[in-house]
Amino acid sequence: MDAAKELARRSANFRSVDSRPGGLAVPVSILRAPALLLTFTIISVAQLAVFELGWLDDWFPARDYVFGPYDGGHAISIRTFILSFYIAFSAFAAGTVRARVEFGLDLVLRFLVICALLDLCSTALFGLIGEPYPLGVLQVIAGLLGFGIFSFVILERGTMPESVPVRIDRQFAMRSLIRLAVTGLVAAILSVWAGFHDLEALDSLREAALLGGIGPGVVLFLFLLFVQLYVIATVERQLLSREDFAAPLSVIVPAHNEAYVIEETILQIERAARQYAAPVELIVLDNASTDDTAEIARKALAECETVQGRVVHVARPGKAHALNTGVAAARHDYIVRIDADTQIGPESFRLTMQNFAHANTGAVGGVPIPPGGAQFDGGRLVEVLLKHSYYSPGLTAITGLVGIPGMFVIYRAEALRRAGAFAAGMNGEDTDISLRIAELGFRTLVDERVRYVSEVPTSFAHLREQRLRWFRSIYHVSSRARTLILSPRVTIRGKLILPYMLMNNARRAMTVPILIFGLFELLLTRATNTQLSWQAVAAVVFGSPMLVAVIAIALAREPRALLSLPSYAFFRGLRAWYTLESALTIPINTRPHTIRLPETAIPPSSDIPPLSEHQETS
Repeated sequence: MDAAKELARRSANFRSVDSRPGGLAVPVSILRAPALLLTFTIISVAQLAVFELGWLDDWFPARDYVFGPYDGGHAISIRTFILSFYIAFSAFAAGTVRARVEFGLDLVLRFLVICALLDLCSTALFGLIGEPYPLGVLQVIAGLLGFGIFSFVILERGTMPESVPVRIDRQFAMRSLIRLAVTGLVAAILSVWAGFHDLEALDSLREAALLGGIGPGVVLFLFLLFVQLYVIATVERQLLSREDFAAPLSVIVPAHNEAYVIEETILQIERAARQYAAPVELIVLDNASTDDTAEIARKALAECETVQGRVVHVARPGKAHALNTGVAAARHDYIVRIDADTQIGPESFRLTMQNFAHANTGAVGGVPIPPGGAQFDGGRLVEVLLKHSYYSPGLTAITGLVGIPGMFVIYRAEALRRAGAFAAGMNGEDTDISLRIAELGFRTLVDERVRYVSEVPTSFAHLREQRLRWFRSIYHVSSRARTLILSPRVTIRGKLILPYMLMNNARRAMTVPILIFGLFELLLTRATNTQLSWQAVAAVVFGSPMLVAVIAIALAREPRALLSLPSYAFFRGLRAWYTLESALTIPINTRPHTIRLPETAIPPSSDIPPLSEHQETS
């Protein structure tokens, strides 16, 4: 990229109506999270001091809020941590004083009840068999439940999109459950076998624990589980695809203030079309741009020889409105969505379409590789290899894939239209539509062979804006799909993956606070196992995620990404910080409150402006 384009890239206006959907998000000062952390630290240190002075030893000898009998020790006083975080977060959440107080009480009381039930069960077990339950296990369970309570109370009390029923049809739930059960059993047997043998590799990881007990056994189990799923998905993709399959494509490119990059995006689409054995039409959707996006796109389309292109002006702001207009204008049975700042590879169309030889395939995406050279590109590279090149194929094997990145994805038009329109006025419209396509029974997958270059923010401000949207989208998508989570029908996505995504979002929001808490507990208390405490704190950032990242890099055959592991550690820290800020942008209410999103039905083709008025053809 030359100097002029690089300057334009850095100065591009990245904010839009999608940055903070009306009613669903409020602005958050960059000082709010630090103030929250300061308050959290004060609350935590006060409780740690009380425990350290021994004032509560008669009731809580574990020096955490544990009253039942137990065996062994723990690394972090997770219950004290969770309660401290709940109180501090409630003080700085978005909402009225009453709403925040009720929100905090709701969190604290639910968590205390759960902890009391855990300890009562431990007491009952002790009475039955005379052996107390391991404290480490109790603390792990309490911590995981604490994460879950946080996300689900936000989902319940936060302002969220109105739930829209998810149509479930032609599910292969039983096959997915059997696959998950068999692979889980194999992973468990191998993990237990390894635990009974003196393996040096496991011994070196023995003390690498998070939340007082998640050690190498769990790491090994998850590794063995996902490796099996990855292999199954890869073999299945090869069996169900056909190298010579091709069909006409309609490419839709929503563009808002993309003057600096739209020409290159169009030229890369033209190059891919030249290597593809079927016609390709390209529709650039100029979505209320205030720069020269439309004019530059017209000039670039005029130079195309293979692609038949046009520009459609979409006056209504919002990416979903542009996408729905593009779907209505598309003439072919396969619709390609490409973001305006994405440069696809020469073989992207050919490789992706091979998967549509199977008649039930509904949507296929690829792996978004960063362009390189900017400050966040190294960390982003490891992130996408881990998430999209490793976890996504694995989840495909059990029909558990929820979202396909909207930067590049090909839809079967029938599946897209049956699932409904792209949702406007919320974050995560790409995840929402792919979830709905999948729950209709269509096969959705990420083909790890398909690589494309997707823009990465070059400034902290842009990265913050992007990540606040992305992490908030987990709540928005889950709220719109609430019926799927609560439905009596069992699907992997509804009963396992979506709840896990919510819990994991909470865990990430608490990453920086738990580091602070662990360090203060280590420094201020008489820890009986200092080494374990240090490792428990360090594992939050380094631990198993870094080990799995190495595995993902090896499977993706991207050894250069190993050099980016230090950048990834820093990137994970930023990601955790922005997840906390993202939660602070959600308005909290005294009672459940949802917002009906703007109507987003796909307009009839007759509503698309005629070619002579608003479109250009090359």
